[in-house]
Amino acid sequence: MKEEEKNRTSKITKLQKFFRRRWVFPAIYLISAVVVLTAVLWYQSASNHDVKDKLAQDGKKSAYDNRDDAVEVGKPVENVAMPVVDSENVSVVKKFFETNASKEEKEAALVNYDNTYSMSKGIDLAEKDGKTFDVSASLSGTVIKAAKDPVLGYVVEIEHEDGLSTVYQSLSEVSVKQGDKIEQNQVIGKAGKNLYNEESGNHVHFEIRKDGVALNPLNFMDKPVSTIEKAMEKQASEQAKEPAPPSDVEKPKTEDKQDGTGTNGKTKTEDSSDDSGAQDKGQTKDSKQP
Repeated sequence: MKEEEKNRTSKITKLQKFFRRRWVFPAIYLISAVVVLTAVLWYQSASNHDVKDKLAQDGKKSAYDNRDDAVEVGKPVENVAMPVVDSENVSVVKKFFETNASKEEKEAALVNYDNTYSMSKGIDLAEKDGKTFDVSASLSGTVIKAAKDPVLGYVVEIEHEDGLSTVYQSLSEVSVKQGDKIEQNQVIGKAGKNLYNEESGNHVHFEIRKDGVALNPLNFMDKPVSTIEKAMEKQASEQAKEPAPPSDVEKPKTEDKQDGTGTNGKTKTEDSSDDSGAQDKGQTKDSKQP
C-alpha cells in the first residue's frame, strides 16, 4: 500500500512540475486556437462549396462571381468624345434640329425620306473625301442593341449610367454585339450609307439621349457627362418658371347668319313662290277681261 501511494504521489509531483513550466499553458492555448481556427475555416470552405454547387445547378452566379459588377471607387468622369477615331478628317454634314434656330438652319437640319421631311435628332458626321471610316464609342457602357435596319443601316445603341444612352446609325458593319462591355473610343463599326439620308453619303448618324429625350451632341462635346444632367435640370427649372397660358379666355361672339332669307324672314323659295302666285293671279284676271 505504501509503495502504491508513493508511486501515485510521485506521478502527481511530476505532473505538477510539468504544468509549472512557463511554456506549457501558452503552448496549450496556441494549440487550442489552431484547432478551433482550422475547424472554422474547414466549415466555411465546405459551406461555400455547397452554395456554389447549388447555384451552379440553378444556373446562377455566386456572390464571389459578382465581384466584377461592383462599382469602382474613384472612377474618373469621362468627357463626351467625338464618335470617330480620326476626328480631324471628319466634319458635321447635318446638324441637330433646334427649335430656336434660324429658318435656314432649321431647313438644313431636315431629312427628306419618302417625300416626308423629318427633324434630325442627332448629327451626321462624314469625311471630306466621302470615304468610309472607323466609328468609335463616345462613352463607356454596355451594348443594348446591335442590329441591321433596312432603312437606317446597322444600328448600335450603348447604354450608360443615369439614363444616358448613345446611338450610332448608318453603319456598314459592326464589330460588337448585344451585351458587350465597351470602353470609350473603342471601335464599334464602320460608317456607311443608308436609305434614310442618302444625301450624306458615307456617314454616321450620332445621337445622345437622356431618359429617351434626344439632345444636341454638339452642346456636350469634350465636356464631362455631368454637364448633361445639369443641362436637363436647368431646362426643367426654366420650363417650370414659364407662366401658364390663361384659362379664362372669352370667345368672340358669332352672329347668327340667315343664309337664303329675306328681310321679312321668308326664304327665297317662299318669296319666289309668292311672286309666281301673284303672277298667276294677274294672268287669270287679265284673261277674264274682254
